[in-house]
Amino acid sequence: MNGVHDMGGMDGFGKVEPEPNEPVFHETWEGRVMAMTRAMGAAGAFNIDVSRFYRESLPPTVYMTSSYYKKWFLALQDSLIARGYINDAEVKQGHAAAPAKDLKRGPFKLDDVKRVMTRGSFARAAEAPAKFKPGDRVRAKNINPVTHTRLPRYVRGHVGTIERHHGVHVFPDTAAKDAGEHPTWLYTVVFDGAELWGPDADPTVKVSIDAFEPYLEPA
Repeated sequence: MNGVHDMGGMDGFGKVEPEPNEPVFHETWEGRVMAMTRAMGAAGAFNIDVSRFYRESLPPTVYMTSSYYKKWFLALQDSLIARGYINDAEVKQGHAAAPAKDLKRGPFKLDDVKRVMTRGSFARAAEAPAKFKPGDRVRAKNINPVTHTRLPRYVRGHVGTIERHHGVHVFPDTAAKDAGEHPTWLYTVVFDGAELWGPDADPTVKVSIDAFEPYLEPA
């Protein structure tokens, strides 16, 4: 989707300033939010692409003024409400008001934690030959979906070169809509800086992205 989260190529936000010796979590609640999100995903409430879409769907003013894990928390709340696991009244009251909706997987025991919290592979068997090969010139399609996509806005409509393919993987755009995995080929595509940013760009700059086959067309 087109939203403020897709910040590649945008300016005016100031420079990135890494925090020296940054801790994994700045506050205890951040770790709890991550644990809740991972636990609900493992239990089948949503998949990773659905989770990402709800973070992307936060209002721009909320997104831009929220910390990383506050975004996770707000998106988790929104997704659980939308999917019927909790409701607005329960959020306001701070406790459940009715028996919980059944989850797809679980309940889990302590011995299951390591297994269920280990992220599985998104690689899948190929259902068709790859359309492109390394060295092919391709154009990123100028798509503007209203749901989740992994194609950065700043490369849409621009021409690059296939550098390599990574095999076949779950397609995030359909997974985020609960519309199936639709396994598809994944490529690394390299773009010249001038192609993306114009003739004033540093001529030595190249930008690589990973792009799924449905995002690309022959150039």
